[in-house]
Order: sequence, then C-alpha cells, then structure tokens
Amino acid sequence: MSRFSLRTAFPRTPNPLSQAAAERQSRGLPLLDLAETNPTRVGLPLPDPDLLKPGAQRIRAPSHPPTDADGASLAASPFLYAPEPFGLPSAREAVAGYLSTRGAPVSSEHVVLAASTSETYGWLFKLLCDPGDTVLVPAPGYPLLDVLARLEGVHTRPYRLPSVHGFGLDAAAVEAAIDARTRAVLVVNPGNPTGHFLHEGELQALADVCARHGLALLCDEVFSDFAWDTGTGRVTTVAGRPLPCLTFALSGLSKVAGLPGLKLSWLHVGGPTSLRDEALARLEDVADAALSVGTPVQLALSGLLAHAPRFQQALLERVKGNRERLVAARPEDAAWDVVPAHGGWSAVLRIPLQPGEEATCLRLLAAGVRVQPGYFYDFGGGAYLVLSLLPTPEVFTAALAPLVRELTA
Repeated sequence: MSRFSLRTAFPRTPNPLSQAAAERQSRGLPLLDLAETNPTRVGLPLPDPDLLKPGAQRIRAPSHPPTDADGASLAASPFLYAPEPFGLPSAREAVAGYLSTRGAPVSSEHVVLAASTSETYGWLFKLLCDPGDTVLVPAPGYPLLDVLARLEGVHTRPYRLPSVHGFGLDAAAVEAAIDARTRAVLVVNPGNPTGHFLHEGELQALADVCARHGLALLCDEVFSDFAWDTGTGRVTTVAGRPLPCLTFALSGLSKVAGLPGLKLSWLHVGGPTSLRDEALARLEDVADAALSVGTPVQLALSGLLAHAPRFQQALLERVKGNRERLVAARPEDAAWDVVPAHGGWSAVLRIPLQPGEEATCLRLLAAGVRVQPGYFYDFGGGAYLVLSLLPTPEVFTAALAPLVRELTA
C-alpha cells in the first residue's frame, strides 16, 4: 500500500465559520466580505496589460553568453529560455533599484527571485534547517507560516508579541523562546494583521540576539510600503543594513504592486560577508533546481514596479479611509475597541470575552457580514476580530451598521 507523508496530513474538516459562510452563499444570500484580501477584486488600479505582451520588454543577455543565433532571438523574444538560477540580471537590478529607494543601496548580486514569498520561505527552510529544527515565528501572526514550515519538516515555535506594547516586538521574549534546535527568527514588518512596524531599537536588539545565538533573521516586508501615518525610527527594510547576523528580506509583486497572479517575489541576502556569500552559494543550488520564475514577468518587472506607486497611493487612500470610518462608527461607550496600528491592510478589534470570537463571527455572518476571529492568527490574552480594510468604501460602509449593532448587542 502507498504511504503518505505526515507533513501533508492537514485537517480537512471545514471550521464552523467556513461552513456557515458556504451555506449562506449556497442560499444566494448577500455577504459583505470584510475578510477579502485579494487586491485584484476590490477595484484598485491595475497596470497596463501591454506590459506583458511579447516584445514589450527586452531581455538582457544572461551571464553565460549565448550563441550569435540565440543572441538575436534573445533581444526580440520573451519565449527564449535563458535559465538563470537567481533570475534575469535586468529583473534583479530592477528589484535592487526598488530596495535602494527604501533604505541603504543594495547590489543586484545579493537579490534572488522566486515565484512567491511562500516558495522563498520553502527555500530558506531548506537552506537553514534540517528536519526537526525550529524557526521562531511571531504570535499573533499569519497562519500560513506554520503550514510552509511543516511542509519542509520544520517546526515553528512562537514568541509572543505583547499587547501592552501594541503588539510590538520584545527581544527578550524572542530570546526566551530559543531552544537547542532553533535555526532562525522570523519577523513580519509591519505585523500581519497587527500593523506594528519594527523600530530601530527593536531591530538592533533582535539582531544582537540572533548574532549571539548564531541564528538567521528572516524579515517579511510585504506590507512595509503601506504605512498609514508618519513616524520616526521605523524600519522599512533590513536590506542593505550592516547587521551582525545573516539576514533575509522578503517581498514581491503580490503586495508591492497588488499583482498576486503574476507570481514573482524577491529575496535580499545580507549580513556579514562570509555568511552572506555562503548562503548565496547554497541558495543558487536550491534555486537552480526550481527555475520557477517565468521569463515574461521578469522582462516586465521594471514597468510593473513603476506602476507600484500608483497602486500604493490608491490602496493607502482606501485603507486609511476605511479605518477612519471604522473608528468613527464606534460608539463612545462601546465595550469593543479598534487596536492602534500604523500600517498594513487589516484592522484588529478587541472585543469582550463573552460571547467570544467564534460566536461573534457567526452572529455577524447571520447578519450578512464576514470577518475573521483572532484565533485564526493566534491572538492571546483576550478576544479579537480581524477585518480587511481593502473592500470598497461602499461595501465597508454598508457592513459597519450590522457590525456595530452586533458588537453592542
């Protein structure tokens, strides 16, 4: 008989919230979805589709010179296969230029392209961990990280983000979570869904912990372009920073330009020279085994990144406006509150312990509004709801009346 890996033995029973939402939709009842996180479904700007047409962009010759015949084709056709483990030089330079506008200048030689941040995580877990090793992850945090680690035979071990600090990072809590099998610390900047940006003091304390224990620092920066307000001392990227530990900065088109369907992400490798160079050499073997990024999207990358500011401006107007509507709709004497945050695409509500997260979500579904419970994200020390700020103002405003009514009932 065939035997299947325990790494893929995920629960298959739908949770009560998914079942209730599916039942409502099967009955044709309307649903105001405040769990929507797909930027392509909420009316935000998209780039000119001509960017992806054959011949719209031109490919730079690969590091291994082609023949004369190949060279002629290379300049004219995005269909020529020019395998580069880390991605085409022109695309890597486009990413380096983008990163350099957000922090210290970086070299394209330290940039690695992949098809998604999920794939990048898989590569990093392969690079840093043996089966049974652990990676520290923030709690609350995004639940996909546990799934991605498990698929590589790696365990996640949470470190708590204290609510008294607005879910900011506590380096002492990170250090207390380290065990003998820990190989890396993962931080999300700003937090998803908490919206707290890493600050300079937090980063330096965290890097010192990683350096003392010989751990790599993985910084997920997919939301770091989306600060709602100005603030001093915030970290926008660890790329190009002279930190004492091996560092990896992750991002991609999915969030930066609102284009999850184009499947291109990037990774910047930094830290002490010897560690960085060895990591890049080992990553080349991993990336060469996949060669996962399509040529057309790499050729179009410069233009797609040029579109990013337009998308980001529209998205920031959307999420800031929806958050202001949410705060304004809260009655002064309400038993629930909007948790302070400074960026990202979500809002977190702290609600009474009774009737609790799931019961409240089910009541809201019955009223035609979908939100997510805090336990999806491993919140602790209270009861929370998570709302997406991406829906159109019309959808978000329509959802506020039943939301406030159910939360104050």
